[in-house]
Amino acid sequence: MAEETQEFSTPTEHRSLGIAGRTARTFITSPVTPMLLISALLVGLMGLFFTPRQEDPQISVPMIDIFVQYPGASAEQVASLVTEPLERIMKEIPGVRHTYTATQRGQAMVTVRFFVGEDMGESIVKVHDKLQSNLDKIPPDVTMPLVKPVAVDDVPVVTLTLWSEDVDDGALRTLALDLLQRLGEVPDAGKGFIVGGREDQLKVEVLPERLSGYGISLPQVAETIQTANAEKTAGGVETGGTNLSVRTGAFLKNANDIERLVVGVRNGMPVYVRDVARVSHEPADATQMVTHYTGQAYEGENPPTDGAQAVTIAIAKKEKTNGVFVARELLQKVESLKGDLIPSNVNVEITRNYGKTANDKVNELLRAMLEAAVFVSLLCLYGLGYRAAFVVITVIPIVILVTIWWAMMVDYTIDRVSLFALIFSIGILVDDATGVIENIFRHWLEKGRTSIAIAVDAVREVGNPTIIATLTIISALLPMGWVSGLMGPYMRPIPVLGSSAMFFSLLAAFIFT
Repeated sequence: MAEETQEFSTPTEHRSLGIAGRTARTFITSPVTPMLLISALLVGLMGLFFTPRQEDPQISVPMIDIFVQYPGASAEQVASLVTEPLERIMKEIPGVRHTYTATQRGQAMVTVRFFVGEDMGESIVKVHDKLQSNLDKIPPDVTMPLVKPVAVDDVPVVTLTLWSEDVDDGALRTLALDLLQRLGEVPDAGKGFIVGGREDQLKVEVLPERLSGYGISLPQVAETIQTANAEKTAGGVETGGTNLSVRTGAFLKNANDIERLVVGVRNGMPVYVRDVARVSHEPADATQMVTHYTGQAYEGENPPTDGAQAVTIAIAKKEKTNGVFVARELLQKVESLKGDLIPSNVNVEITRNYGKTANDKVNELLRAMLEAAVFVSLLCLYGLGYRAAFVVITVIPIVILVTIWWAMMVDYTIDRVSLFALIFSIGILVDDATGVIENIFRHWLEKGRTSIAIAVDAVREVGNPTIIATLTIISALLPMGWVSGLMGPYMRPIPVLGSSAMFFSLLAAFIFT
């Protein structure tokens, strides 16, 4: 390849790099470089748009609750026969760091906490395997343990409060159950639960004087209802080449079905449930109260209220999904159900929108990162001149965007810690490019002309020191990633992404500048 050169207009008069940068007329670049530059920008933009956003880093801290029922036993008996043996068994599982217990009359709860970073799925399997292999040690009358995992992603991303001045809390809870079922259709929607409202139930209010008159006991009434509320397969019938399944009984659907049940016989006449009890379909007795208030600073779309009946729906997202997108889709689903499933006399208040708060905080940090990049660019313009500074400044967005794409590749998210790592790295990112471009310009000034050969020699001269300096910074950052405890994984994006940004800046210094 023939060497191309460009003479400086006054090479002996201007030794300042800034002035030399302004007098240089052309830069010689490989045709592949612009393609690499554009490809890096596109890949980085893809990472910026598709990397999940949230407020804090995703940390795996598996915690599993084990619930055990021991009806009729005192707290001391439950502790000695259930809680303590179960706690000893759980401590035998590899990866368990702590166990916590709570015991009361008739029941106990054991919480198993694994080390930070343990996989949740594997931890659940370990607990189930340990319980199944020790079933022979469970005392009589103790129920099968109920295992419920607790994870960071169980925290709701959206909470919706349904309130009304006209509808009672029982009807609001029924509506909330239907709405929660519809919200579960949203892709990437996770666990959901309802707070407040009285559950719908069939209430059987037994009249003691009538029981005494008919000679029927209370357990007899309860057993009759429990036995009738069942459907069983009685077998099958084969006829004419057709196999028919036969079922007996049916589940009780309403109060009328219960009232018509026969609980006994008196003087040759059947005694129905309606003869000894009042059966009604109504909300259960209240165990908690949820009301909705709006203060003086309220600026929402709904009318103000001073203690209206309310029910809150909370719904989480699936693991490793974008909380911003999930929250947005959930709220869009709610808007589409207004006037259809949600009547006009029921108001919907968004009491928590994790997607909005996470997106706002991420955008705030992105603005801070942009401001830091602008200040660094101004310093480069002042010290290098606009032509040389343009090359150095171009490295900043390329390295940051490629680092964000790399965060998506290694299952990190855009959050306050990862963005802090990028903001922290901005000042260091331009070091490699500044050193390389400054040495190229210095050699061009000394030779009085621009050429590829001179540029290659200039890069070769500072190549080894630049690589060593970058590796030194990476070596100082990486040990932070091995900090143990909860803060280690929480702060790990700083050394990982900071080191990655330094490595990408080294490549950019040698490829683009």
